[in-house]
Amino acid sequence: MQKVELETDGGPARAWIGEPDGAPRFLLVTTHGAAGGVDSPDLTSLRDAAVAAGGVVAAVEQVYRVAGRRTPGGATARQDALWLQTVRQLADRYPAQPLLLAGRSNGARVACRTARELNARAVVALAFPLHPPGKPERSRAAELRGCPVPVLVVNGDRDPFGVPDAADADTLIVRPGERHDLAKDPAGIAAIAVHWVKERLSLG
Repeated sequence: MQKVELETDGGPARAWIGEPDGAPRFLLVTTHGAAGGVDSPDLTSLRDAAVAAGGVVAAVEQVYRVAGRRTPGGATARQDALWLQTVRQLADRYPAQPLLLAGRSNGARVACRTARELNARAVVALAFPLHPPGKPERSRAAELRGCPVPVLVVNGDRDPFGVPDAADADTLIVRPGERHDLAKDPAGIAAIAVHWVKERLSLG
């Protein structure tokens, strides 16, 4: 894994880049939840499976986490702007590869919101936080519906942040017994996600 610093208007972001043994087939940029890191079981399993499938994977620690904050804070537009700057630098490193985005929880939200501007081909949304716990009236389903590219949503049926409706995503997978951390079978989740990505890119 290669560690790189990515400068933005709000300070540095970091990425850990893994490359396949052969010629790359796609670029997958992943990111964490609000207070989490890039080493969560679901994200690391997704990284390993995607690299094995021929992808370059860049696991991004966003600016606010590098700065030591637990939440993005402020308006979503600011988080999105810094994320756009970060991902564009990674895309410039691999200009010939189709770009895909993946994130868990808050990271899934920012991926959905920025897919259009980044010309991403698809989004993998792990543990999409449909609403704050106990507040279903504050739905974030519009972020899924507003994403212009195919979205795979993988949520647990015991997630206190809720489960999106099947109509709000291209594909919805609900994992029995899983909570928000999706920690029971991360390898199984990664296999589902990589299979879905390969289908969307017609990689066989």
